[in-house]
Amino acid sequence: MDESNTANTYKWLYIFIGLVVLLNFSGLFVTIVAPDGALYAGIAKSMVLRNNYIDLFAEGRDWLDKPHFPFWMAALSFKCLGITTWAYKLPAILFLLMGARYTYLFAKSLYNKEIALWSVLILLTAQHIVISNQDVRAEPYLTGLIIASVYHFYKSLTSKTILHITIASGFAACALMTKGMFALIPIGGAIVGHLSITKQWRLLFHWRWLLSALLILIFILPELYCLREQFDLHPEKTVFGHHNVSGIKFFFWDSQFGRFFNTGPIKGHGDPTFFVHTTLWAFLPWSLLLFAGVFQFIKKNRKNAQQAEWYSMCGFALTFLVFSASKFQLPFYTNIIFPFYAIITAQYLYGVVQAKSIKAIHIIQTVIISLLMLLVIALQYFFNPDSFNWLTCLILLALFVVMLILPSRLTLTWYQRVGVRTILAGIIVNLYLNLAFYPSLLKYQSGSEAAIWINQNNPGKLPVVQCIRVNDYSYPMEFYLDQPLYTITENGTGKLPSKPFLMYGYPNNIEFLKAQGWQITPVKTFQRYWITRLKPAFLNQRTRKSTLEQVELVMVK
Repeated sequence: MDESNTANTYKWLYIFIGLVVLLNFSGLFVTIVAPDGALYAGIAKSMVLRNNYIDLFAEGRDWLDKPHFPFWMAALSFKCLGITTWAYKLPAILFLLMGARYTYLFAKSLYNKEIALWSVLILLTAQHIVISNQDVRAEPYLTGLIIASVYHFYKSLTSKTILHITIASGFAACALMTKGMFALIPIGGAIVGHLSITKQWRLLFHWRWLLSALLILIFILPELYCLREQFDLHPEKTVFGHHNVSGIKFFFWDSQFGRFFNTGPIKGHGDPTFFVHTTLWAFLPWSLLLFAGVFQFIKKNRKNAQQAEWYSMCGFALTFLVFSASKFQLPFYTNIIFPFYAIITAQYLYGVVQAKSIKAIHIIQTVIISLLMLLVIALQYFFNPDSFNWLTCLILLALFVVMLILPSRLTLTWYQRVGVRTILAGIIVNLYLNLAFYPSLLKYQSGSEAAIWINQNNPGKLPVVQCIRVNDYSYPMEFYLDQPLYTITENGTGKLPSKPFLMYGYPNNIEFLKAQGWQITPVKTFQRYWITRLKPAFLNQRTRKSTLEQVELVMVK
C-alpha cells in the first residue's frame, strides 16, 4: 500500500473512531439503571450532600462492598457539574476513552498503527463496552485503568528512569481502589505471562517490581485510611450482621477472595462456561473473530513462542480462567480484558491472507450483521418503543444505506471492507438501543419515574416516604429525588416525617396501612418492571401489561 493510500485509510479510520466515540456518549442522558448504577450514583450523591468523602453510605447506613475510587470520581463530577444523570456517567466514559487511547498506544508499540486504530474501533463497538457506558458501574473506570497500567509497565521494561513504573503503579493502585485485589490479575498476567513465555528471566526478576509493589501500597493509602476510619476504628458497627468487621481485611481478602472461594459475606454460584457464552454476546459483533484470533495466535506461535508478543493473550487468559473458576460471576466482569480482546482480534484480521479464511470471515460477519439488523427490526416491531421518533429513524436509515454502499467504495483491502461494515452495524444497533429502546424501557423503572414526577409536582415540598418490601430499596428514587427520602417497612415501622407526606408503595402494602387506620388519598400510579431481567412476555407490547406491577404514590394525612 503506497503512502497516499495509507494516508487515505488512516483518514477514514479516524472518522470512524470519531463516530464510535460519539456512539459511546449516546447513552449519557438515559436514566440510570437500577440496582447497581443507581446505588453507586446514590452513594456519590450522599458523599456530596454530607460533605463526607471518607465514609460510604447506602440506604442510610454504612456500606462495605466496593472501594472508593469510582465514587470519588462521580462525586467530583457532581461537585463541578451538579447532581445529574450525565454528570454521573461522564467521568466513567472519559476513563473508558482513556483506555481506548492506551489500547491504541499499546497495540501500536506491539504491532503497527493500522492494527492500533482497528483495535480502538473494535473496543469501542464491542457490545458490552457500549452498554457499560450507558449502564455505568465500576467497569469503565477499571477498563481504562488496567490497560493504562499494563502499557506503562510494558514501557518501563525498556526505560532507564522510574517514570513509567511510577505511572503504571499509580494506575494499578487506582484499579485496586476501584474493584479490589483481583484488578492486579490482568495486569500481572500480561506482564508476567509475556516475560515467562519469552524466558526474559532478568526482566522478570528485577528490582523494579519491588519498587512497584511499594508504590502501589503507598498510592492505596487513602483507601486504607478511609476503611480504617469508617470500620476498623468502630467495632460497634453492624456490618453483614456482625460486629468487629475490619474494612481493611475486607478490602484485601473478603471482597475478592471471599467471592472467589464463596466464603465471604457476598456469595454466588459459579459456572465454568459462563464467560465463554457471555463473551459470545458481550463482544459482539467481533466475538467469533476473537475466538478465531485466539486459536490462530496459539497455533502460529506455539513453536516459536519467544518471538511473539504474549501480553494480550496472557492478560486476558489468566483473568478469564480465574473468573471462570470463581463462584461469583457477572457478565460485565470481562469488560476489563476487552482491550486485550480488541488487539488480538485486530492483529488476526490484519494478518489473514488465505482465500478460504477470508471467505469464511465474510460469511460469518455477514450473518452476524444480518442477525443484528433483524434484532433491531424485531425490537421495533414487538417492543415498539415510544421514544422512537422520525429523527432517530432517519439517522438509522442513513447509516444503514451507508453500511451497504460505503465500504466497497472507501477501502482497499478485504478486511477493511468487512471491518467498516461491522462497525456501522454496531453503531446502528447501539444507537437504536440508546436513543429508542433504553429511554422507553426506563419508563418502567418506577422509582426514578416517581421521583422525577414528585420533583415537578410537589410545590409544597411535602416529605416523601417509601414503603418497601424486604430487599426492594428504591435506589433510583433516592438518587433522583430532590429531597430526603424516608423509608418504612411493609407494616409501617420506621422513621416517619410529620404529616402530611407523600408515600410510594405497593397497593397491598397501602391497603394494609389503610386497615391500620392511616388516612390515605391516591395521587398517581406508576407501572413497574424489573428491567434488568427482560422476558419475552414483557418485550412483546401485546402481552406486556400482564407482566407489570402497579406502584402507587399516595398522600398520608
